[in-house]
Amino acid sequence: MKKLILSFLFLLVLTSCVKSDSRVKNITVDDLKTVLKEDKNIQLLDVRTSSETKNGIIFDAVQVNMISNNFESRVIEVLDKKKPVYVYCRSGGRSKIAASVLVDNGFDVYNVKGGYKEWIKNNKVE
Repeated sequence: MKKLILSFLFLLVLTSCVKSDSRVKNITVDDLKTVLKEDKNIQLLDVRTSSETKNGIIFDAVQVNMISNNFESRVIEVLDKKKPVYVYCRSGGRSKIAASVLVDNGFDVYNVKGGYKEWIKNNKVE
């Protein structure tokens, strides 16, 4: 438990210092919704932890934990560099970091601003 708390504190500090990467295209959850209507075969990457994804994911997103030791090698293994990648996390911090890692590895990346929290907020069924 202590290790998990330290990991999250480290991540919090790291995300607060991350500048926006101009190579990454930022989109809203409404933009993502439009993309998903037009093409159900997009590469959608959820970078949250397994415990976070138990609450749900967006469609059939591939889940690779951003704070795992093998994040970079895992995404290179499971994603296709020829297709754009849409990446999200809980609220937008980790996905910015993940998006930069992906761009550094030759991917065309779209970061979903606000992440899963924003998706849920904007897609509530009344």
